[in-house]
Amino acid sequence: MPHFIIDCCESVLKFYDEEVILEQIHRVAHSTGLFDEGDIKVRINPFKTYSVGNKRESFIHVFAHIMQGRTTEQKANLSEQIVTKLVDLFPDIPNIAMNISDFEKATYCNRAML
Repeated sequence: MPHFIIDCCESVLKFYDEEVILEQIHRVAHSTGLFDEGDIKVRINPFKTYSVGNKRESFIHVFAHIMQGRTTEQKANLSEQIVTKLVDLFPDIPNIAMNISDFEKATYCNRAML
């Protein structure tokens, strides 16, 4: 963890290869100092069929899932930095956004914890 899941229209991949997008999000997340580099996970889901405001408008939305314990200010800064990077990469995409959800330590489990 953390997990950064990027949902986007398929046309986003005409501008940059998936690997470039993943690397850029990873780099920004790491630069915040909130996460160990080896823990950051980034995935991309390009959609062929979608609707944005009942229109076929290009979009990118990042869903971040992180362990609880960061301040609201830290999370807001993380969102702003990632959205800023995406706007820099994709200046013509009108819908770029991000939200962050916290994992509860009490209910989180992974293989290493077994």
